[in-house]
Amino acid sequence: MHNEPQTTITTFLKLESAGGILLMLAALLAMVCANTSFLQQYYNLLLSTPVEVRVSGFEIAKPLLLWINDGLMATFFLLVGLELKQELLEGQLTDRRNIVLPGIGAIGGMAFPALVYLYFNAGSGVTQGWAIPAATDIAFALGVLSLLGSRVPVSLKIFLTSLAIFDDIGAILIIALFYTAKISFVAIIVALSCVALLAMLNRFGVMSKSPYMLLGIIMWVALLKSSVHATLAGVALAMFIPLGAPANKDHSPLRTMERDLHAVVAFLILPVFAFGNAGINL
Repeated sequence: MHNEPQTTITTFLKLESAGGILLMLAALLAMVCANTSFLQQYYNLLLSTPVEVRVSGFEIAKPLLLWINDGLMATFFLLVGLELKQELLEGQLTDRRNIVLPGIGAIGGMAFPALVYLYFNAGSGVTQGWAIPAATDIAFALGVLSLLGSRVPVSLKIFLTSLAIFDDIGAILIIALFYTAKISFVAIIVALSCVALLAMLNRFGVMSKSPYMLLGIIMWVALLKSSVHATLAGVALAMFIPLGAPANKDHSPLRTMERDLHAVVAFLILPVFAFGNAGINL
């Protein structure tokens, strides 16, 4: 009887839908906070709390909400990118024809809502918001899907994941091209240099995860300073993490990193993201 609570919690954490349940509960809590007069002020105060990292003259100073969206979510995109790469190398996406449908779906998912927005807002003076409906929230989409657990076919999960990644990369490019007031080209050069070094590490078969993570952090900081959406660093880093030899799955940096990140993303990062972004005042 003494071990029963622990067994119950362990069983819950092993459920595939557990992460989705926590995501929805966090979103519900955010809605309650944002629409309760007593809690609203504390909710807004929490998300606007300034958090900064300073080393000599270099600093990153952002409110807590932006650390969640640009920092924690970069880790989420790293995990999703790792899963996508594994599918590309040894899963259902090894057949490149299976990539076509998610790609077309992502393009349509961005273009059609944007055209609908422009149609209804033509001549209103607010057409600059056309990109708002073009972005699909991959975190909530996968969270809702995970609620159904094993009843959802693996092929559907792969399709939604790949579609959402293509869609989010497209949304990031839209922000960079049309909604960035001033791009730091020095920071862009640093980020591209990190990509080149990551490619070299992968090319020479470096299996240690440490140099990849170090370059990934530098690339994330550079993108953050460049005004380009920093979560792109997570996807870029994932593409260079080596899978390793197919016969030696125990020594695969990609698989071990994916396994290590899964619980952190499902039970911490996504619920925190939902709590920070779902607080809509109705």
